[in-house]
Amino acid sequence: MTDTTPTTVKIRPPRSQWWDVWDQFKTHKGALVGLSIFVLILLAITIGPFLWDMAPTYVDLRARNKGFSAAHPLGTDQLGRDVLARMMAGGKVSISVGLTAMMLSIMLGTTIGVLAGYFRRLEGPLMRLTDLFLALPLLPLLLLMVTLFREPLSKSFGPERGIFLLIVFAIGATSWMQTARIVRGEVLGLKEREFVLAARSIGTPARRMILRHVLPNVLSPIMVSATLGIASAIITESALSFLGLGFPPDFPTWGRLLYDAVDQMQLYPWRVILPGVAISLTVLSVNYIGDGLRDALDPRIRGR
Repeated sequence: MTDTTPTTVKIRPPRSQWWDVWDQFKTHKGALVGLSIFVLILLAITIGPFLWDMAPTYVDLRARNKGFSAAHPLGTDQLGRDVLARMMAGGKVSISVGLTAMMLSIMLGTTIGVLAGYFRRLEGPLMRLTDLFLALPLLPLLLLMVTLFREPLSKSFGPERGIFLLIVFAIGATSWMQTARIVRGEVLGLKEREFVLAARSIGTPARRMILRHVLPNVLSPIMVSATLGIASAIITESALSFLGLGFPPDFPTWGRLLYDAVDQMQLYPWRVILPGVAISLTVLSVNYIGDGLRDALDPRIRGR
């Protein structure tokens, strides 16, 4: 007598596409190292102030220009302020500026790129606007914006919040052009694909077409552009602070630390090296993360 009891076959749930992305990302050793360094920097600037609770603005004139010691692991500056505390506070401001300016830049670039690529009548005006911004000298434009709007915003929102809003807006409003051109090129190719033509043939409105079919398929270049935008924003903010046009002197950023240490660079070189190394490591790690994301999000490379 044969057993006719049906056997139960356990069906595995479908594998998420993000696991495939992570598997491909892990094969990029530089991206893993960059991600590890960036996470360590984020932990240092977020958890570090709770472990080292010295105020970054506390002035102790008796401890001016001290070297490395147990009381001040990274020494003190010309006013006796603790360099370690200022490094952590400066990193929080610099990375916050980079992330916020990147989000503004990505939103502007993605919106303009999608509209220019999907709607033929908008392509000419929006691309000429993009070319105009690309032709402008960015550093003089940033210096002009900071000079014109620094005082009004400081009076309206306070010196710290006003300068933060000004620098974020200035960087974001002058760094969206590359994203717009990349997204436009992707959308031009996508709107001729079969699934977009099929959705259009059944009367799908343009807004739903963009949100449901176009934007999800241009996510890869947008994410890569976002990671590179963080690095560019951090460098730009550091350059403005180094020129003395960034945040006020009692509001530390990595660029401001460089600016304050230049006058005594030969006597105390570590005060220039430390923020310079922090900026370099952050930018380099973010660039490697973007390189790894570019490979991981490319379906042709992921399917190898």
